[in-house]
Amino acid sequence: MATASQPVASESVLRKILLSYFYVSIWIFLSFTVIVYNKYILDPKMYDWPFPISLTMIHMGFCSSLAFALVRIFRFVDLPSCMTSSLYFKSVVPIGALYALSLWFSNSAYIYLSVSFIQMLKALMPVAVYSTGILFKKDNYNSSIMLNMLSISLGVAVAAYGEARFDVWGVTLQLAAVAFEATRLVLIQILLTSKGISLNPITSLYYVAPCCFVFLALPWSVVELPRLRTMTAIQPDLVTFGTNSLCAFALNLAVFLLVGKTSALTMNVAGVVKDWLLIAFSWSVIKDTVTPINLFGYGIAFLGVAYYNHVKLQGLKAKEAQGEKKPTSAQETDEEAGELLRNIDGRELGEDQGDDSKA
Repeated sequence: MATASQPVASESVLRKILLSYFYVSIWIFLSFTVIVYNKYILDPKMYDWPFPISLTMIHMGFCSSLAFALVRIFRFVDLPSCMTSSLYFKSVVPIGALYALSLWFSNSAYIYLSVSFIQMLKALMPVAVYSTGILFKKDNYNSSIMLNMLSISLGVAVAAYGEARFDVWGVTLQLAAVAFEATRLVLIQILLTSKGISLNPITSLYYVAPCCFVFLALPWSVVELPRLRTMTAIQPDLVTFGTNSLCAFALNLAVFLLVGKTSALTMNVAGVVKDWLLIAFSWSVIKDTVTPINLFGYGIAFLGVAYYNHVKLQGLKAKEAQGEKKPTSAQETDEEAGELLRNIDGRELGEDQGDDSKA
């Protein structure tokens, strides 16, 4: 009996492993595609569409429409019943404003910086999230964790020192995007998870994308609309922008699939693999200059991020071990999963929508 069941169990484990690799591959491919596609559209040496706000608004409009169809027409997911208009304006609107700023600045950085260097700067996300968490009293100060954060910062500083195409304005934009994104992720935990509201990527887009579109319209009308009116020769390619927006939305579904079918840790590990692949692609295909000092600095930051994720995983395992003796609420489980997911550096469009409340 045991002998007969053993091959069945082995096949089940193998199937789960293969499915996990399949989900990871889809997410890495789509995340990779969105980053490179955005770079292609915005870079003056490539497609040369120097309007990051307009591009982001196209994404948000497209994602809003598809999210509405999936929620209201096809009933693909259910909306949280406790979401009221008051809660929406108190919680979702500030998150949408921060997300608009994060996307605006992050996409703008592609005009000035290489893909590889942007990925290196994104390694600062755990530092920004932890610092913001302390500021909002969501995390407690810990000297060992702060030392780890300083090692990550040192690694990024070394990578920046060795950057051949260092641009002060581009770095400023990307660091601002990281700061806004970190604040957004902390606010999601404080304002939504603490109220028992769990948003997956689709419902996040349903609530946040229209709000983000409105906030982006304000700077767009001042910064880019006057320029667009004077540049009559520019005609956006519907195929290019349509497929780009579709990839961005598909990435949200991939996040939903990956985190729902595997785990937050799996996505963190996959994110590290994706970063190294992007750096290699940027160097070999796009021909961006990647110096040895770049790689050395990012290697230090990478080890710091890996150790931070390891510590968070051990904390999550300890909570689970206690949960076997003492029941753990769904809210506490969401918050612990969020501790891992908040460190994902997917600041390309849409990758982080609702990740920190779904596991």
